[in-house]
Amino acid sequence: MQHYREATLQDAESIAILHATSWRNTYRGMFSDSFLDTEVWKDRKNVWEQRFFSPISNQKVIVAEENGSLSGFVCAFGDEDSVWGTLIDNLHVSRQKQGQGIGAQLLKQIVFWMQHSHLSDSFYLWVLNDNHPARRFYEKLGATNQEAVLHDNPDGGQSLALRYAWPDYRILLNKIS
Repeated sequence: MQHYREATLQDAESIAILHATSWRNTYRGMFSDSFLDTEVWKDRKNVWEQRFFSPISNQKVIVAEENGSLSGFVCAFGDEDSVWGTLIDNLHVSRQKQGQGIGAQLLKQIVFWMQHSHLSDSFYLWVLNDNHPARRFYEKLGATNQEAVLHDNPDGGQSLALRYAWPDYRILLNKIS
């Protein structure tokens, strides 16, 4: 059974490993092979160390775990944008646990945090255009594509990124409740 809790500094390495693994599995053909094969671990490790050692005040990271093993995580920045609201910066679920509702429950945990913290009702995220499984997942949960922009990838390349948004968190809650 999944357990959801706020992440701590002790979770940083496990989160970085899951994040790097997820990128290797998902972004092959979108990011360069050399980056995914040799640099992604160091890149994600640096990101998560920074986020846990020097967190910004509007950051929230929640993990899903089962029997002490990380199944997924979500990272959000509350009211990051005056128009779009809270940014879901990362949502990743281990490949073995996908399709079990963990991603939706992680988003639901962020909604609870938004409500408790008196943040705006809207939230959004960026998804790469070629990441069709993620796009279908967010659309199933009521998000709509609002715009497309060229995004600088961490490997030095560029991808088309789509802003998926929920103008009201109740849209998501109605889809998963």
